Amino acid sequence: MRSFDLLSVGHSNIAADRFIAVLRDAGLNAVADVRSTPFSRFCPWFSRNSLEPRLTQEGMAYLPFGDALGGRPRDPRLFCDGVADYEAMARQGEFQAGLDRLQAAAKRASICMMCAERDPLDCHRCLLVARGLAERGLAVGHILHDGTVEPHPATEQRLLTWDTKGDDLFVTGQNDRLAAAYRRRARAVAYRVRESTIGAKTVAEKR
Repeated sequence: MRSFDLLSVGHSNIAADRFIAVLRDAGLNAVADVRSTPFSRFCPWFSRNSLEPRLTQEGMAYLPFGDALGGRPRDPRLFCDGVADYEAMARQGEFQAGLDRLQAAAKRASICMMCAERDPLDCHRCLLVARGLAERGLAVGHILHDGTVEPHPATEQRLLTWDTKGDDLFVTGQNDRLAAAYRRRARAVAYRVRESTIGAKTVAEKR
C-alpha cells in the first residue's frame, strides 16, 4: 500500500473470508463502495446490509460513494445512445466533488474502492474513477483476482494492448490514442439502458 495513494478491487464472486483476507494482505482498513446500487443478488454477502457490519466486525470502515462516483448516472443527459457516457460524467461537479471526498479520505485511511467486476478494465472504477484520480496525480493500484496489485499505468498499457483499433490514422499521439482506447472500452462495458414497451418501463441492463 505504501506505493499507492489508494487501491481498487472488484469483489466478483469470491468468498467473504477471502475478500477480507485480500484487504488485510494489502494493509487496507477502509472500503469505498463506488457501486451505484450496493446490492448483489448472486453474492449477497457483498450487499451493503451484509458487507458493512462484516467490515465493522473486522475493524474496517465502510464508505458509501455510489451516489457521486457510481457508474449508473441518474441524469438521462449523461447517456449517449443509451450508454453511460463516462467522459460527460467526469465533467460533472458532483463527480469531481466525489473525487475530492475520496482523495481526502485516502489521506486519513488506507482505502480500497470497490465495485463488482473482476477485471478493472471491465469496470467504471478503473475507466472512470481511477482515471480521474490518476489525472490528479494520485497513484492508484488495482488488486487483481489472484491478489497481485497492478499499477494503473500498467492497466492503461494493457488497455492499449487490448484496443485493436488503436492504429486509427486520425489518432496522432500517445495521449490521444489512450483517450480513444478509454472511450472505446467504456462504450463496450458501461451501463446501458434500452426502452421496453412491457409495462411502459425502462429496462436496465449491465454489460
